[in-house]
Amino acid sequence: MITATADVVRFSRRNTLVLACASLASAVGFVWPFFYSEENLPRTQIFFWIAISIALLLVIFEISNSRLDAKSVALLGVLSALIAALRPLGAGAVGIEPMWFLLILSARVFGPSFGFLLGLISVFVSALLTGGLGPWLGYQIFAAAWIGLLAGLLPGRKSLRGGREIAMLIVFAVLVCELFGILMDLQFWPWALGSQTQLSYLPAGALAENISRFFTFHFLTAMAWDVPRAIFTATLIALVGRPVLSALRRTYVRAAFLTPIEFSERGMQQRGA
Repeated sequence: MITATADVVRFSRRNTLVLACASLASAVGFVWPFFYSEENLPRTQIFFWIAISIALLLVIFEISNSRLDAKSVALLGVLSALIAALRPLGAGAVGIEPMWFLLILSARVFGPSFGFLLGLISVFVSALLTGGLGPWLGYQIFAAAWIGLLAGLLPGRKSLRGGREIAMLIVFAVLVCELFGILMDLQFWPWALGSQTQLSYLPAGALAENISRFFTFHFLTAMAWDVPRAIFTATLIALVGRPVLSALRRTYVRAAFLTPIEFSERGMQQRGA
């Protein structure tokens, strides 16, 4: 039986601390509408866009300084390119986004740190390919990175196989597709409806009132985006999850990740001869 026994990417304690701080800064960027008044709104908006940009740059800097072997970098590049290529396929249809199923399955096999990097890099590359650069990009990048991280942290990565694993991944896919919808609505809702509707963001409103308005807005729009996304991703996992997981685990074993490449003196002499 093919098994994966270790994470392909391992962050040091410093890397983990930096990534946690960056994630915290970006998380605050998602929930700021609930905590700031009308007079502070313009400055708050600019502040958190800057905070998310700094967090993203900090993550990229730490990734560049982390020790990734050539095989890990190659695999990360290939899977990021695949996910980036899959993402535009559903751009014209509500919620039809095949990228999530590959991100979830890859993180399941290669671990949480790899899943975090894969989500972050693949969405960034996709934005470069499609011209989807804008203030929403930082939110999308961290949302995808968190989904990859959570997928890698699911229990039983080394032992759970078969129908129970697929069932767990289907449930997870449904939940994180909803989570992604909530996070995207958080960055979109304050500007979406103006200020005259019953679902509009109230800059000077009470916390409970804004939370009620947000979730009403979210669930009224979820049927168009989040539900199709969840159904589509769960269906892909149910239909092709097992062969894709098997192929990824076979790649893990054959590539012998975390085993250093060594050249023997005898082999070098033979090649020279």
